[in-house]
Amino acid sequence: MATTTATSPYGLRVVLAERWFPLGVSACAVVLGAFFLASTSNWPPHEDETLALFVGRHSLGGLLHTVHTERGGAPLHFLVAWVVTHLGGGLTALRLASALFTVASVPVLAALSARLAGRKVGLIAVALASASWLMLFHGVYGRMYGLFLLTSALSYLALLVAVERGGRGRWALWGLAMLATIASHPYGALVFASQGVFVLARARTARAFIAMALVTLAATPFWLTDRVLAGRFEATVGEGGERVPLFGYLADVAGDASSGFWPVLIPIICLALFGWWRLPRQGRFFAGCVVVVPVLLLAPARFSQSASPETRHLIFMLPFFSTALAAGLVALFRQRVALASALVLLFAAQLGWAWYRTPALFEGESATRIETRQEASAWLAETARPDDVLFGYNPVFLGAWERDRHFPDTVIPRADAKLALAELRSAGSLGRGIWVLDTGDLNNTPHRSTVALQVPSSAFEGRVFGAYLVLRSREPTQTPARYLTLSESAARLGVRLGIAADEGNLATIQVAEERSR
Repeated sequence: MATTTATSPYGLRVVLAERWFPLGVSACAVVLGAFFLASTSNWPPHEDETLALFVGRHSLGGLLHTVHTERGGAPLHFLVAWVVTHLGGGLTALRLASALFTVASVPVLAALSARLAGRKVGLIAVALASASWLMLFHGVYGRMYGLFLLTSALSYLALLVAVERGGRGRWALWGLAMLATIASHPYGALVFASQGVFVLARARTARAFIAMALVTLAATPFWLTDRVLAGRFEATVGEGGERVPLFGYLADVAGDASSGFWPVLIPIICLALFGWWRLPRQGRFFAGCVVVVPVLLLAPARFSQSASPETRHLIFMLPFFSTALAAGLVALFRQRVALASALVLLFAAQLGWAWYRTPALFEGESATRIETRQEASAWLAETARPDDVLFGYNPVFLGAWERDRHFPDTVIPRADAKLALAELRSAGSLGRGIWVLDTGDLNNTPHRSTVALQVPSSAFEGRVFGAYLVLRSREPTQTPARYLTLSESAARLGVRLGIAADEGNLATIQVAEERSR
């Protein structure tokens, strides 16, 4: 082999190709990891991250009960949050876990793309995926999407290996990866469906059917958990809600997987379609299943406004879109200089879109906003009582809990009237209510960096920290009816201040009041 490498240009090219692929994939993972480490504190803390950590404060049994019977959703993600909180971690640790899952997905995506279209396309595909907003943002965001990307890519890769090579052990590994995918996100059901169609078309063997049946049965607890979530947000197939504008939705997904600027996105989509057609027959059919089957399943579904699908929900399509795009680039630009130039322009467009989409991910928050939020959290941590009742999973509450691990854990959800009322009734005698009004949120019209001290009535006391107005009832609220009455007053003040979130909060509170009568 050494002689061949030294004397044969063909042998040298083969060896270099074999080495460049793992080196290139490793470089993508290292650069992505470095970006996540540098950006972990840039993105402002979010209420969904607060929710995961606060649910993770429960015992393991309490967490499983909450997820399985009350909230629904992604049990594996909540389990990760439980591990983080019980090891003494907080927001930074949760985000590092998300970053770890996302970085770990890089070699999996590379192996999946290489199996579909070869190593050259695979290396370009994983580089494109790594520069996409979907990966850059969700590797920092402490939610389940980095985990969902990793588990779904593992399941697709394991399925291809099992179909190609067979064997009980390979099908068992696929089953474990598929169960992890279903446990990572409700849209894991779409991943499973796409793979089921592929199996029916390409792997009609007894072992494949048995594996599919066992996964379907073993995932029963997760199907029930997803049903709870669908019931909360009124996702149906019949009447009510609105259908998703599928073509626009898929275009948005493609934009977040590459660059969403329309002058750039249109040729990108055309190039990806061309690349998909250039894939080997097996890869073309497999990628088609991944896109077409979920779209057909989403077509008749109706969603409430709060449950409408976002681009992140289809993050499992990212490796296939990137593979098709890379295949199109390789087929169209055969000269190395032309291909390299196209990639440089595409990377620039991708990073430009990510910066446009979430500028705080690159620029960070203003020092004033960080300081005032920390001051509000410190004041609450010092003055809270164990029976205080928090409205919503506000990041100010997260900061208070990170300072005092005994910070109150009774939280009333702000976007779900049914669950809010259930939490109030199960809490027993209710202590003081606490509400945070944030005039500095970018969704407000206008958003302001400061707010004047004002309270809805004499039943409240208040403190101002920059754009944060923290309200607290002077006396324990005691009953759900009293708590909801005060919450309505707080939300009405928020609406008058132009706080966009309080428009929805007010509607939730009013529905809960009607149901409580």
